[in-house]
Amino acid sequence: MSTTPTPAPGTGSTPPPECPAHAAATTGGLHRLHGAEAQADPLALYEKLRAEHGPVAPVLVSGDLPAWLVLGHRENLDVARTSSRFARDPRGWRDMREGRVPADTPLGPMVSWVPVCNFTDGPAHERLRSAVVESLERFDKRGIRRYVTRFANQLVDQIAREGYADLVSAFSDQLPMLVMTQLIGAPDEHGPLLVNAARDMLQGTETALQSDRYVTATLESLVVERKAKPARDLASWLIEHPADLTDTEVLMHLRVVLIAAYETTANLIANTLRTVLTDPRFRASLSGGHMTLPDALEQVLWDDPPINTIIGRWATGDTQLGGQQVKAGDMILLGLAAGNADPQIRPDPAASVHGNRSHLAFSSGPHECPGQDIGRAIADTGIEVLLDRLPDLQLAVDASELQWRGTLMSRHLLSLPVRFAPRAAPDPLPQEEQPAGHPVHAVIPPQPTAAPAVAGRRRRGRGRGVSWWKRLLGRV
Repeated sequence: MSTTPTPAPGTGSTPPPECPAHAAATTGGLHRLHGAEAQADPLALYEKLRAEHGPVAPVLVSGDLPAWLVLGHRENLDVARTSSRFARDPRGWRDMREGRVPADTPLGPMVSWVPVCNFTDGPAHERLRSAVVESLERFDKRGIRRYVTRFANQLVDQIAREGYADLVSAFSDQLPMLVMTQLIGAPDEHGPLLVNAARDMLQGTETALQSDRYVTATLESLVVERKAKPARDLASWLIEHPADLTDTEVLMHLRVVLIAAYETTANLIANTLRTVLTDPRFRASLSGGHMTLPDALEQVLWDDPPINTIIGRWATGDTQLGGQQVKAGDMILLGLAAGNADPQIRPDPAASVHGNRSHLAFSSGPHECPGQDIGRAIADTGIEVLLDRLPDLQLAVDASELQWRGTLMSRHLLSLPVRFAPRAAPDPLPQEEQPAGHPVHAVIPPQPTAAPAVAGRRRRGRGRGVSWWKRLLGRV
């Protein structure tokens, strides 16, 4: 439903001609990306915008501030790869400079400049990004997978006896932050608290700024500790990197890595599990051996990426984009989900995209996600452990009953109720040897389980020598 935009304070009844709200404000208003329509079905809204405006559409963000949403795949790449026209520095946002952005805006964490690589361009960006990329590359990939395996098994242990669980609250929302807390070097007890704070911040709630301050304060303490006592973790490696980052730069980059890895990976795990449990195409491909778990992840990254929209880019000058006249200082939103569904590159959305990684799920260009391989490893390994331990997982409700919470940036599955044959958790094994120099994981405190979604429980044994894919698919 189209809505008439509420003029920002000080702008008069009609937005000024130089902002993207001007034309639409005189012809019935703009679509909000923060209202009920966007939350209910953002993908449908993107298609409506595409039909109305083409590959670039004028929209409103929180506070009814104007922006351009990029819907086309080619146009998204153009914006992401051309920092000379579309800068990453939010200080170029005209509405911010002219005082139309409230100090307590929920967009604050995404538009308030701090000295991090994703808010810079050119030589400053290269210096900061090199520290992040080269520090992340120091992790032993096999060691990361061992960490994921251990935490995933602990999470499964907590639900195995029940025969039912909500895989969002009990698994996908927990695993990425527990792993990333260890990788950055933070104490174990911060994992559950950071899960709640990160989710609150990324949802843009009324307490988003408070949650953001909690995350920052926690990481600030970590930087002080690691300067005094270095270890083999991301915090220590950023501190000692030749780029000579300041304490503030180290802190802010830990925050960026932690939050970005958490949000994208939690959504990727939940979306993949939902697809495996509900999509006949997946069931057929997996049962026939035509798709592996990494293939499934890539398909989900195309169809249901963990981040819908990235805030943002800001036009450095007047320019044309997708047939629209963009003015200097305009906010540009990268529409990752919309770009993945662009009919110009996917005329048949049901067609397989196996082996094709040209999706926009991790953006592109100089600001492409540097930790995407770690995110894939967490999702791949975590899902493998879950489905190997509980191969008889079944959705406990009809797929039509699943619900999402939509935000400007993402679409988060609220719950994924499942049932399975109750089984006892295995006896604890002797603790395996840790990778040299890496921390030892503590046992996760018990998490609450979901209420039973069904009255009956089905008891099934695990067949030996049968892949978990076929054991799972044979029961759907």
